[in-house]
Amino acid sequence: MKSRRHFALHFLSVAGLVATIGLGAATAQAQEKKTLTLGATAGSNFDQLKLGIKPVLEKKGYTVKLVEFNDYVQPNLALAQGSLDANLFQHIIYLKKFSADKGLSLVDITKAPIAPLGLYSKKRRSLNELKDGDRITLPNDPSNLARALVFLEQLKLLKVKAGVDPLKATEKDVAENPRKLVLTPIEAAQLPRTLDDAEFALINGNFAISSGLKLTEAVALEKTPDHYLNVVAVKTDDKDKPWARDIAAAFHTPEYRTALDKHFAGYARPSFLQ
Repeated sequence: MKSRRHFALHFLSVAGLVATIGLGAATAQAQEKKTLTLGATAGSNFDQLKLGIKPVLEKKGYTVKLVEFNDYVQPNLALAQGSLDANLFQHIIYLKKFSADKGLSLVDITKAPIAPLGLYSKKRRSLNELKDGDRITLPNDPSNLARALVFLEQLKLLKVKAGVDPLKATEKDVAENPRKLVLTPIEAAQLPRTLDDAEFALINGNFAISSGLKLTEAVALEKTPDHYLNVVAVKTDDKDKPWARDIAAAFHTPEYRTALDKHFAGYARPSFLQ
């Protein structure tokens, strides 16, 4: 009986030791993650990672792979599925709504600059040339559609119904449209292509730049509020991991600021990059 008890205690001790070693190895492996896959939408978001963030992370010993996207859906799905470690393409309002709608557990870890939303045209040189009935294309995803309507209201082209949440407004919430403007929501990535047909297009900055447009060519640029700045997103379970903290820290470095000054003049920036 005594030998059996001794054997059982010995077995439990060894099993506990193996479990502890295994847990320690797994923890060390998580802390030593040195290959990062970052995703961004085409244009300025991807270029910020390429020119400003990848070099900083590589100096810290990471191998960095960048993945380019051409829509606002796949980057978050890829992040949730684990094929990305982090992404850069969206503001916090979009991140929260998309995550809630899709049942995803994603969170932001830092703010980042964004190319302002702009009103562009090939047919009108300024708002003074706007005519009654002109067609304006604008983003069709809910958060950017609301953002576009707020921008048009700031330009005094229309008024949204009183009491409507400005972060959730749709074209159906327009109360006053004195110039009878025709508002046509389109997938954001396709907006630059509508410039040949529509009189104006409200284009997200990254897609404007990736299509060859310049911010200086816009008829008008929004004064971007903080809640429309880009954020870097990761899975909620990853937000406190060392590599996630290193990604966030890279956006606060002098090297990244220098890249912004050189390549991304005119971009709306968070306060820590002013």
